[in-house]
Formats: sequence, C-alpha cells, structure tokens
Amino acid sequence: MIYDRFDTRFGPVMACGSDQALQGLYFIGQKYEQAVLPEWLHAPEAPLMRELRRQFKAYDRQAIAGFDLPLDPQGTPFQKKVWQALLAIASGQTSTYGRIAEQAASPRAVRAVGLAIGRNPISVIIPCHRVLGSDGSLTGYAGGLPRKAALLHHEGALVHPAGASGDLFA
Repeated sequence: MIYDRFDTRFGPVMACGSDQALQGLYFIGQKYEQAVLPEWLHAPEAPLMRELRRQFKAYDRQAIAGFDLPLDPQGTPFQKKVWQALLAIASGQTSTYGRIAEQAASPRAVRAVGLAIGRNPISVIIPCHRVLGSDGSLTGYAGGLPRKAALLHHEGALVHPAGASGDLFA
C-alpha cells in the first residue's frame, strides 16, 4: 500500500491505495480515518498520488467539478453498491438517504445505507457529502458538518447552509 498526505482548502488529507487505484482518502482527524500502517510506503511521487494532488488542486480552484481516478474502495458488496450510487450524484446536486436506498435496490434499508455512507473510505471523490436528510438538512458527515457545508457551498449546492459559512474553509 502506498500513501501520501497533502493539504486542501478543506483541510489536510491522507490518501492511500495501490499503484493502480485509490482505496482511501480521509480528512486528517475525521471519524473512521484509516491509520497509516508501518508497512505502507510513503510515495508522494507515485503517478496515482501525483494525479490525485493535481486533480484536487483543480477541484479546489473550481477548475473541475469531479475527479477521474481509478477507485478501489474496500467494503462489503452492499457498501460498494451504495458507494456506486453516490458516484451518480453530480457536483452541485444533492440526494437523500432514502433516494440512495432506492437506487441501491434496498428502499427499506435507509439506516443501513446511512451506515454504509458513513463508512465511505474515499471522501469527496465518492461524494457522500452530497447526501442530505429527507427534509434537506445537513446530517452526518465523518469529516464534520462544517466541512460538509463548505464542500456543498464550494460545489454550488448550498449557498447559505444553516449554521455554517460557505467560506469556512476558504
């Protein structure tokens, strides 16, 4: 496993994966953050890590709306189905836990969908921050609700989220 750490306008992140695909992208200090293991190789110059940093800088500048990287999130088949549904939410758009449950062919599994979303190992790129409560409220985000609001504002989905300034991470 290779890894790198770098800064974004939304806070420092740690990325990890193989030479071929990204397996994790975590905000430092977020809930469920993957710890760097002793056998991992710090590889900031690996092509995948260089490309991730390049695309994240473009995202930070709003030069791109989404990412184009090979992804290999590790999880159960159900979690992977939910994470795949998240990838269909376009930048600037939002969805709800209920809609994601329907897309994952489990309309009654809203709680299980919420748990799977909470365990998303590839923050921002698999856009779990675009999922809102059924009433449109900001709910649950492993990176914290202020960061979720800032990401949504950055993408044009929330102009003035309740309780958080859009320039929180400017």
